[in-house]
This record gives sequence, structure tokens and C-alpha cells, in this order.
Amino acid sequence: MLEAGVKAPDFALSDQDGNRVSLSGFLGKKVVLYFYSRDNTPGCTRQALAFAENNAALKDCGAVIIGISKDSAASHLKFAEKHGLPFILLSDPGLEAIRAYDVWQEKKLYGKVSMGVVRTTYIIDEQGVIEKVMPKVKPDANAADVLAYLAGM
Repeated sequence: MLEAGVKAPDFALSDQDGNRVSLSGFLGKKVVLYFYSRDNTPGCTRQALAFAENNAALKDCGAVIIGISKDSAASHLKFAEKHGLPFILLSDPGLEAIRAYDVWQEKKLYGKVSMGVVRTTYIIDEQGVIEKVMPKVKPDANAADVLAYLAGM
């Protein structure tokens, strides 16, 4: 895991509409960067819906929400349209950002060990520095925890 106080690694990935998006394009804004495993899985869907519900309040705190998984841009588009997600979803099939943010890790499920994305959220400040790291977040509480942190600043 990367730590608070470290310069956030830049990246350029395709969003759900096929546009290239780079983290450096958000300098001057606070970024909530959340990594998740897969579109349309129960936990990831609940997490995305919670961010959608809190989108206006997070915007009021000056934050932009960006979700990243290794799913394709086409998968992200279907996921965003199906659930009315009002924020950016980035496709990282080559694991560029996923590895840079150290969220590609060994996971254990029912005794089986495999590599995968560990659900993690980074809050990046207006200068592009990691302000807060939220490792192994709970899908149902993540958006509310982020909002509480940002509102309490």
C-alpha cells in the first residue's frame, strides 16, 4: 500500500466512454480514487451505488470520484448505464494504475489463493499528494467513510 504524504502515481487510462483520463488532469481538485474488483459483482455494485448516492455531497466537498478496475471500458459503460453511475470509471486491463497503487495482491477465498484487486480507496489532495489511504474498505461503508472524512476537514 502506498502511504499518505507520497506523490500519487500519475496514469492515463480509458474511461467508460473511451476517453483518456489522467490523474494529472485533476490537479487543483481533490480526488477520491477507489479500486474495486469487478463490475456487476454484489459488493462492487453496492460500493458504486453508495458513491453514486453520495456524489452530490462529495462534489460539495470539492471531490471528484474515480473508480478503477481491470474491466474493459465497454464493461464499465454497461455498468454505469445500468446503475446510473454519475462518476468516472477507468479501465486498467494492463494493471498499470492497479500495480502503481499497490492494490494487486494475494487474496484468499474459501482456502483458494489468487491474485486480485484489494478494495482500497485513496484520497488525493489538490497538489496530487496522497492525503488518506483507506485499505480493505467495506463496500457498504466506504462512501460514507470518505464523506465523513472530507466533511470533517
